[in-house]
Amino acid sequence: MYHYAVIGAGIAGASVAFELAQIGTVALIEAESRAGYHSTGRSAALYTPNYGNAVVRGINAGSGPFLVDPPSGFADHPLLSPRGLLTIAGAGQEARLDTIVASAADEAPVHHLSATQALALVPLLRPEVVAAASYESGVMDIDVDALHQAYLRGFKALDGHLLCNARVRGIDRRAGQWSIEVAGSTVEAAVVINAAGAWADEIGAMAGARTLGLVPKRRSAIVADAPVGMSIQSLPAVDMADSEAYLKPEAGLIMASFGDETPTEPQDAQPEELDIALAADWLQRHTVIDVCRIAHSWAGLRTFVSDGAPVVGFDGALDDFFWLAAQGGYGIMMGPALAKASKSLIRHNRLPDDLEQRGVSQSAISPARLSEVPSRSAIESST
Repeated sequence: MYHYAVIGAGIAGASVAFELAQIGTVALIEAESRAGYHSTGRSAALYTPNYGNAVVRGINAGSGPFLVDPPSGFADHPLLSPRGLLTIAGAGQEARLDTIVASAADEAPVHHLSATQALALVPLLRPEVVAAASYESGVMDIDVDALHQAYLRGFKALDGHLLCNARVRGIDRRAGQWSIEVAGSTVEAAVVINAAGAWADEIGAMAGARTLGLVPKRRSAIVADAPVGMSIQSLPAVDMADSEAYLKPEAGLIMASFGDETPTEPQDAQPEELDIALAADWLQRHTVIDVCRIAHSWAGLRTFVSDGAPVVGFDGALDDFFWLAAQGGYGIMMGPALAKASKSLIRHNRLPDDLEQRGVSQSAISPARLSEVPSRSAIESST
């Protein structure tokens, strides 16, 4: 019997479990053999405070203080390291950079660069693809594994109980308590936190909660060799003003993604041959890299709802069923802020003051803002 049962041990589940273990007993339930197997374990995340819509940016900014200066003893080394972000625009796309520069937060400024300056900063770019650029110096690499493992260690140190290979088979509410059937056992808890990522709607349906219309989208990435003799480790990440494609140095190699966002079923995502080919083609067309060898490729799921903001709060129709879902492509960045926000909402039904001061309202992330949509099973049964 626990105060809280958190379903899903990726960054969202691990971080909120760590926060809740400070105030009660917590079971962290993971379907796979290890925590973070899906999206968290496939993320090469950047801390990009100017990325996303206004709600997402406010939450990202709220995570900044924790990522820069985590609690004493939380991690063995810094969680962030300098990277920078160069956004390039081709001919006719320069006006997009004006929007990027003008909308940047005061504490995370973005500056215009000429094509000459951009090419000097990232010499592996082809000159013909750069008409102008912008640069954000405050973008940082996040050590995703270190952050995730630090949350898990902290959770266990607080007597939290991690259950792996514990796929949820059913959820029932009996006598004011939740009973969660997992492989080989039953977990009982007063409050359920649904942090199941791409599977969150399925978990909600098991509990009889609303259906939020979560859409998992597959994104693929490749890793290729850098040009011979070119030092790349200190280069910034590069993205496009007119698309989601990007590249960044990664352990002496170049990681690149075409920025695909393919709606799919919740699954163990694998890269499609076409997506690998598109990423390789984009990398060759925009850089001097000749992709002779793809050292590694992978895919992960980024889960969204219709307005692109996360879903954080009690279900409304169900007592003590809490949603922590739809982090999209921002889940690593938003993890620390959303974990603290979830604890505050669960305990006090309000957001922390610092998030409200950053313009994030409870209504902007609440499940109540979304119209319930029919589940896939309901649609199939009706037809």
